[in-house]
Amino acid sequence: MSVDSGLQVRGLCKRYNNGVQALRGVDLNVGPGMYGLLGPNGAGKSSLMRTLATLQQPDAGSIELDGLDVLAEPGQLRRRLGYLPQQLGAYPGVSARDLLERFAWLKGRTDSRQRREEVEGLLAKVNLQEAAHRALATYSGGMLRRFGIAMALIGSPRLLIVDEPTAGLDPAERNRFHRVLADVAAESIVLLSTHIVEDVENLCSRLAVLAGGRIVIEGRPADLLRAEQGRLWEAAFARGEPLPAALHVAASPVGSRVIVHGGRPADPRFTPHTPRLEDIYYLALAQAGEAGEA
Repeated sequence: MSVDSGLQVRGLCKRYNNGVQALRGVDLNVGPGMYGLLGPNGAGKSSLMRTLATLQQPDAGSIELDGLDVLAEPGQLRRRLGYLPQQLGAYPGVSARDLLERFAWLKGRTDSRQRREEVEGLLAKVNLQEAAHRALATYSGGMLRRFGIAMALIGSPRLLIVDEPTAGLDPAERNRFHRVLADVAAESIVLLSTHIVEDVENLCSRLAVLAGGRIVIEGRPADLLRAEQGRLWEAAFARGEPLPAALHVAASPVGSRVIVHGGRPADPRFTPHTPRLEDIYYLALAQAGEAGEA
C-alpha cells in the first residue's frame, strides 16, 4: 500500500464527558480489501467506528483517507463513506425501495434514471428485490441488516464501515451477508468491527484486536497463527479440579479442556495445541488484562 492510499489512523484518543477513556492512541493502516477489528464489548470498537465516520471528534490524533485529512475536511470523507452502525435507524412505514431512492438523491444521484438503476442494482445485490415494495416495519432482523448494507453502499463508497453487522443473524443470513461484504471488498476498503472471531476468520486478510481502547495485536491471520505455533498446550481437567499454579491460561475453558500459553508444557498432562484464530484473540485479551467475552 502506498503512503497516500488507504486509511491511516495515528494516535487517536477519545475521552467522554463521563470520564471514560474510550480510545488510547489507536494506530491503524488499512488498505483495500476487508480488515477485521476484533474486541469484546466495551473495548472501544464503536467509539472508533463513530470517530472514523466523523460522527464525533477525537481529542487527539489524525485520520487520512487516500491522503485526505478527514478531520479537516469531514464533508469530503462523507461523500466517499458508507456506514452501517449497530442500530439502524429507519422510517418503519416507508418501503425499502422508496427509502433507498431518497438516500440516493441525498447523496447526489439527481438523475432519476441513474438513481433507479443504482437502487435496483443494490436491491439485487442484497437479495431484496422481491420485498422492496414492503414497509421496513415488516422486515426480519436479517432483512434489515441487508437493507442497511444497501443503504451504506449508495454512491459506491471508497470506505465502508460496518459495526457488528452479523450479531443476531441466523447462519443462512450471516453467510449471505458475508458474500455481500466480500463482493464490496473487491473494490473498496471495508472495516469490519465485530466480537465474532469466525466472521473475521472467514472474511479478513488483516485484523487488529482492540482492548481497553488500545490495539493490542495486529497482522495477517496466518502470521499471527504462525507466531504462536508450538507455544499453546491443552489438557483436560475434571470439574472442580484445581489448575496447576502459575498457568498462563490462553483461552476460556471449553468443557473440561484448558489451553495454556508458554514455551513448554506446564506439566506432563499437557499436549501441543494447534493455534486457531480464536486462541490468538483470547491470548491477546489475556495479555492485555481484558476479560471480555468472545
